[in-house]
Amino acid sequence: MAKITLEQWRMFRLVVEHGGFNQASRQIHKSQSSIHAAVNKIEAILEVKLFTVEAKKMVITEAGEVLLRRANSLLDEADKLEAVGQVLSEGVETQLKIAVDEIFPQQLLYNVFEATSAKFPMLNIELTESILNGASELLEHYKVDLAITPKLPKNGHHENLCEIDFIAVAHPEHALHQLNRAITRDDLKHSRQIVIRDSAAIKRQSQGWLGAEERWTVSNMQTSINMICNGFGYAWLPVSAIKTQLDSGLLKQLPATQWGNRTVELFLAFNDPDALGPAAKTFIEELRCQSKCVCDLNTLS
Repeated sequence: MAKITLEQWRMFRLVVEHGGFNQASRQIHKSQSSIHAAVNKIEAILEVKLFTVEAKKMVITEAGEVLLRRANSLLDEADKLEAVGQVLSEGVETQLKIAVDEIFPQQLLYNVFEATSAKFPMLNIELTESILNGASELLEHYKVDLAITPKLPKNGHHENLCEIDFIAVAHPEHALHQLNRAITRDDLKHSRQIVIRDSAAIKRQSQGWLGAEERWTVSNMQTSINMICNGFGYAWLPVSAIKTQLDSGLLKQLPATQWGNRTVELFLAFNDPDALGPAAKTFIEELRCQSKCVCDLNTLS
């Protein structure tokens, strides 16, 4: 059993931080004698000297430096332990599971994560990235607390979140761009299309124009982007996800003005509003707030 209390280690650290017993006493409003007693207790139990006096100035010893490093770790962990206990006593959830469709702007999502974590530092956020029905299915089966999805679940609460613009793109050197004219559906039919597979386990479906005779189907959007940047095909992709590639010239929008653009609406969904904890509610408020602050979500990368 430890013979030195956390409070005694805390007094030792305060003396070091404030440069002396008198200074520490004034800062924490404790008597100088009680602080002296705490430090003397440590020295007596461990049989080490924590401070020496040099030129009328108190200086921490080498042994004191070693013990201070360990004391800092011990006190920091004790503070974290108390914070966890407080969170649990207040009924604040320690984990938040969120399913987000990959077309949602990543930077906006990361900003919301950061803002939520700043208010709930003990919160563990578990993100599942999904396609089409994936997020909705996870929510319906109570595997996540919240979902950002283009497919509404059968039950629960939902609200409109934003619209995401898609454009048809290919590498600038792709054969479709070499036609030097407006692209027709027949042109696309004879070119390879890169398609992203629905991540749902049960209610899988395809979305968008799938008329190409040759298709490569992948499981995530980044693979699709990489393939198209390397000239292996074309696809409809969200502007927010390919802004960097468009700006750098790796990707170029296909000249198909009448049907080359699509818009997909995203929804925020959850099963029971009353069952949401403080962290989930904060996430929702931050999501709403940051979505409103962005004039055009499709310009985010």
